Amino acid sequence: MRPILTFILVFTVFSSLSAQEESFSPLTTPGHSALITQEFIYTEAPFPQCHASTITPTKTGLLAAWFGGTHEKNDDVEIWVSHFDGKGWSKVRSVANGIQSKDFRYPCWNPVLFTQPDGEILLFYKVGADPRTWWGELITSVDNGKTWTNPVKLPEGIVGPIKNKPELLSDGRLLCPTSTEDNGWRVHMEWLDSAEKWDKTAPLNNGEELAAIQPAILKWGDRLQIVCRTRQKQISSAWSDDLGKTWSEMTLLKDLPNPNSGIDAVSLKDGRGILIYNNTPRGRSPLNVALSSDGNSWKDVLILEDQPGEYSYPAVIQTTDGKIHITYTWKRRRVKHVILDATKI
Repeated sequence: MRPILTFILVFTVFSSLSAQEESFSPLTTPGHSALITQEFIYTEAPFPQCHASTITPTKTGLLAAWFGGTHEKNDDVEIWVSHFDGKGWSKVRSVANGIQSKDFRYPCWNPVLFTQPDGEILLFYKVGADPRTWWGELITSVDNGKTWTNPVKLPEGIVGPIKNKPELLSDGRLLCPTSTEDNGWRVHMEWLDSAEKWDKTAPLNNGEELAAIQPAILKWGDRLQIVCRTRQKQISSAWSDDLGKTWSEMTLLKDLPNPNSGIDAVSLKDGRGILIYNNTPRGRSPLNVALSSDGNSWKDVLILEDQPGEYSYPAVIQTTDGKIHITYTWKRRRVKHVILDATKI
């Protein structure tokens, strides 16, 4: 084959593969009629890899954040954000990093966004070499994420919400679902009261027989439930009847496999709970949507992704218009945003 033809053939194949790699297919049935929008938050960024997205409503749209850098654990990993104004997502920009001095820096991890009733936005994230030694920091914004305060390190022994969003309780406390990995995988709950004082529970599991991290909070009337990622290949659960101060024994939910990958959940306005998770004991595909009316029995209603690759670490919220917004890691190179109609799932 002549050189010029070889070049054309190779270039054509490479272009075709690249186009396929950057595209996505419609949601898998059943439930595809619930899809309103699916899109990448960005297609160009100054970093090759991303992970651990989070999303929150603002007075002017939506705000998403994630960590991005050369790769997870690399010291150039920073916290990046993009704002959605109803028409499109803004150019990505860095709002936090782990720089300690001009010669030394740590990677950043797991941002968590939360919007207060007055519109103030909280952005929790972690800084450190790894999850066994990291610490929590917080920045805030009062202008919908345009500008941010200087970072504040959380008190000793407090790490803030570890992956999933906090819950503002009726008594004014901000309940933060969290966990540690320095002495086994153990879940505990932290809260910030109206006097800006932090407190926390003891670990809810022993970290060995049941190793769990990264809880997500659901509300069922006056009861609270957490669902957690585990090493036992199933999602675990615990319940509270006193607004998160004490919790039941943690147990495994038999119908929810978990491949040791992050999950998220939220209580919908119609009383149901929605869970986003990888419905498989291994790997990070498929990525599924499940619903429940009681927190104990769950049914898959939608498959967000089922192709080879990693589709993981979801975040889910429901906005005041009833729409469900989901973000997740797409092959470690993009953050994908999906909007669902809650009345059609």
